[in-house]
Amino acid sequence: MQSQIVRMVGMIYSQLLRSQKGLFALLVDPDKYSFFELKGLSVRAQKSSVDIILLGGSLTQASVDEALMTIRQHSSIPIVLFPGNALQFTPNADAILLLSLISGRNPDFLIGNHVLVSHALRESGMEIIPTGYILIESGAVTSVQYMSNTMSIPRNKGDIVVATAIAGQQLGLRSIYLEAGSGAEHPVPSNIISEVRKCVDLPIIVGGGLRTPKAVRDAREAGGNMVVVGNALEKDAGLLNELVAASR
Repeated sequence: MQSQIVRMVGMIYSQLLRSQKGLFALLVDPDKYSFFELKGLSVRAQKSSVDIILLGGSLTQASVDEALMTIRQHSSIPIVLFPGNALQFTPNADAILLLSLISGRNPDFLIGNHVLVSHALRESGMEIIPTGYILIESGAVTSVQYMSNTMSIPRNKGDIVVATAIAGQQLGLRSIYLEAGSGAEHPVPSNIISEVRKCVDLPIIVGGGLRTPKAVRDAREAGGNMVVVGNALEKDAGLLNELVAASR
């Protein structure tokens, strides 16, 4: 396995744009795994043909950099930062989803954290994917909703989700992330994904509440370019093969 840092500038976004089969991203929160669990998960992800590992979480007290290096030792899968705040930045990742929480009105998550890390990110040379992050109500108060101090868009207000996604594209963002949130009772409704797909020309990432192959397949068929699974695998890593297969 590769252990050196390999820069793949532009490659992650190119995958999002061009993939016909759909991409599967494994979300890894360093707080949720011990060193040995992370090693085993990395090996399993490699064998299951996971496309991308997203690294980060809403809180994350553990070292993101140590988790990243552990993953690299046991997998050649590209690692993309999925930061909950500026403290979760490391220059050693391949890329970053530079998330702007456009469904909320908290300036810290629209631009504030971005300013704090801007110079370090510029110097890192990693691929930057500016991403409009849209939080959709899922039947429970999720970690991201609580930590960001923002309201999610009600799941029966698809018109607001669509308008928000359109505004994100008009602002120059390069992808849209439709998020039900960690601990979601329900995933993003398929009809919302479909409506967003009709109205924006950007890659669509879908995450939160995807616990079954059917939920993953529904998100893909509705128009998601990449599905993201995290919590379901923390409880049962054996589901990985089935979930990856359902995303193709």
